[in-house]
Amino acid sequence: MTTPTIVLVGHGMVGQRFLEALADRGVTERARIVVLCEEPRPAYDRVQLTSYFSGKTPDDLSMVEDGFMERHGIELHTDEPVVSVDRAARTVTGRSGRVVAYDHLVLATGSYPFVPPVPGKDATGCFVYRTIEDLLAIEEYAKTATTGAVVGGGLLGLEAAGALKGLGLATHIVEFAPRLMPVQVDEGGGAALLRTIEQMGLTVHTGTGTQEVVTADGAVTGMKLSDGSELATELVVFSAGVRPRDQLARDCGLDVGERGGIAVDELCRTSDPAVFAIGECALASDGRVYGLVAPGYEMAQTVAAVLAEEADGSTGFTGADLSTKLKLLGVDVASFGDAHGAAEGCLDVVYSDSRAGVYKKLVVDAEGRLLGGVLVGDADSYGLLRPLTGTRPPVSPEQLVLPAGAGAPVALGPSALPDDAVICSCHNVTKHAISQCASLPEVKKCTKAGTGCGSCVKVIEKLLPKAADKGLCGCFSYTRSELYEIARTLRVTSFASLLDSHGREGAKGGEGCEVCKPTVGSVLASLAPTIGLGGYILDGEQAALQDTNDHHLANLQRNGSYSVVPRIPGGEITPEKLIVIGEVARDYGLYTKITGGQRIDLFGARVDQLPAIWTRLVDAGFESGHAYGKALRTVKSCVGQTWCRYGVQDSVKMAIQLELRYRGLRAPHKLKSAVSGCARECAEAQSKDFGVIATANGWNLYVGGNGGATPRHADLLAQDLSDAELVRLIDRFLMFYIRTADRLERTSVWLERLEGGLDHLRDVIVKDSLGLCDELEALMAAHVSDYQDEWAQTLDDPERLRRFVSFVNAPETPDPTVRFVPERDQIKPDLTILTIGTLEGASR
Repeated sequence: MTTPTIVLVGHGMVGQRFLEALADRGVTERARIVVLCEEPRPAYDRVQLTSYFSGKTPDDLSMVEDGFMERHGIELHTDEPVVSVDRAARTVTGRSGRVVAYDHLVLATGSYPFVPPVPGKDATGCFVYRTIEDLLAIEEYAKTATTGAVVGGGLLGLEAAGALKGLGLATHIVEFAPRLMPVQVDEGGGAALLRTIEQMGLTVHTGTGTQEVVTADGAVTGMKLSDGSELATELVVFSAGVRPRDQLARDCGLDVGERGGIAVDELCRTSDPAVFAIGECALASDGRVYGLVAPGYEMAQTVAAVLAEEADGSTGFTGADLSTKLKLLGVDVASFGDAHGAAEGCLDVVYSDSRAGVYKKLVVDAEGRLLGGVLVGDADSYGLLRPLTGTRPPVSPEQLVLPAGAGAPVALGPSALPDDAVICSCHNVTKHAISQCASLPEVKKCTKAGTGCGSCVKVIEKLLPKAADKGLCGCFSYTRSELYEIARTLRVTSFASLLDSHGREGAKGGEGCEVCKPTVGSVLASLAPTIGLGGYILDGEQAALQDTNDHHLANLQRNGSYSVVPRIPGGEITPEKLIVIGEVARDYGLYTKITGGQRIDLFGARVDQLPAIWTRLVDAGFESGHAYGKALRTVKSCVGQTWCRYGVQDSVKMAIQLELRYRGLRAPHKLKSAVSGCARECAEAQSKDFGVIATANGWNLYVGGNGGATPRHADLLAQDLSDAELVRLIDRFLMFYIRTADRLERTSVWLERLEGGLDHLRDVIVKDSLGLCDELEALMAAHVSDYQDEWAQTLDDPERLRRFVSFVNAPETPDPTVRFVPERDQIKPDLTILTIGTLEGASR
């Protein structure tokens, strides 16, 4: 019996998945498999293409496991595009003249970038964004350019724009549609995405097309747009969509669609029974050409089943879910189901905070069934919402879109999903299949879930048994305290180098996640003076690691405005400074509130007003109160013996000394303190992370206290301390906590978790049982000597000031969405949180 030959033309992501499916079914053991591909390298992850610019190598992007081809006897010929197909002879001919006979031919030729037919499109400096070779060419040319423009504001266009920005170019995005990502998001989602991208320093032009690429001496010098405007640019990237690569099929007489694509039936078979087509080159039986990887994978599985003679009545590709979740320019964007509300009589439930760049819309029917949705800026719930499409969620749709604190608490977890819910749409893996595995690596190996676009990984992790892995997150197998020691000992000064050297194998060279980035950012900030890192948290890579509030050195409020909280050490303030705060609040129309920490909060500032407000405050002697950071907030005090007849020590003086010593100290969580001048405890020191109470003989030090939702009374660590002894013990306590606590762990929780509890803590920082005290004191001394006010540092640097604008392309324009209404002679946010109504344009 002759061995049949299967020829695969094209070796992209879908082609590789087809080979894996053949291997899984044992076809590679009984057939000869020959692959001819145009590119000079085997299949690589095109979805993660842009990660090349953040440090990944072409080898890192490879999707072919080492030894896979050899193990399965697959003949791979790279740099060998097929130039003709002879269906009568059943042969294909490569560019080199190589002729291969086939019994079955599978076309996986993918797509090609569409370049608008405008004058100058072929000039030097014009590129497409499709392959690694394209990226290498762009990278090289960008070395001589200062400005770049991307034609197209879809998925790949935004990826390309991020790449140009990462290469240091001033970047423009030109999109003919009225909004970015018009296929995936609606008008509201596009507006939220636009605002966030503009805040990153990119300039966006929507509702206009490219009319001409302007050249000089054959090279790009600019662009003319259809609205009459012109752009000066030396580099243009065309990313205006793709078209099916169906020329081979046309040339050999296979049926193709009127608008392109190789016509196939439900088994992905073309008009020639011996020829199949899969992926972006195929026009599926439902009349669509699918540009996402998941439908391509389904087609690959279908053809593999047919060739393995395993096809049955359930086999076939009749269409696919177009749901997608991506991180574009650092912004989470997701859409699923009937995202645009095309169903008759459907309703939408919307939460929109354009100032924060968050937009959530769920489409439901009259019975409350979830039909689809759009998520921009916060897509954490995508992994749970998408599998619920077509069902009535266990909670109301309003609760599913409201942020924490704006509605009843919602804790939708994996238990809300049925066993047959598809968790990984790329590989069609159900909750039940994932639940049979014990770890994420096992899930990936056994089911391939999580190895496609990656959007399902968070849900997968929630489905897996807990406990075994105590690593910080999916990127690091080390705890926060272990990462602290690594960074301190090895003097690691960047997140990227820490991830590359100590991250999990699958995470090295990546971008990290929402858990590890701010955690490592905090660790590096607390170690900055010791490891030789600049202390300003918004310089270089550090900026990308910070939480939302730290990005603008102020607290983001519900309507997109910010609060400004100047430091008032110990709660002591002069009349002159009090007047300045009042004048600033009056001049900028800010809401003022005296806090429980003995400070004055100023609410309602627009981001573009922050530098002007800080200037007034810094000129008057104020500095940042770090209300926005996981750092020391306040050291509260009573008036002490200076004024109070019961006071036995100067509590105000000590509170000021402590607050000025520990200001700006980054920690795993916020830190609060207080100093009481006598045992009457008016400053409530025993509810603080570290509290001090005066005695006739000195000071008592209490640690591990906490107010809030889970109050804890602080424990007495040491008593009758002198001023110097008190400061020395607090130095040691804080640095030991920063060194050993977990992410977002308050001192109260840390102390209860600490093996040996208070007794062990006392042994370490009072008795120096581990010999660490000198080192802890040196770390604190470095912090104290290195401290600089972040507001003043920002005001002194014009480049740093550039981030504090509402609109990057119109820096003088205030944000019209930040509005207020009067209340009790002050202001409050004017914010409409929720709108429910029939979708405009929906049929009835």
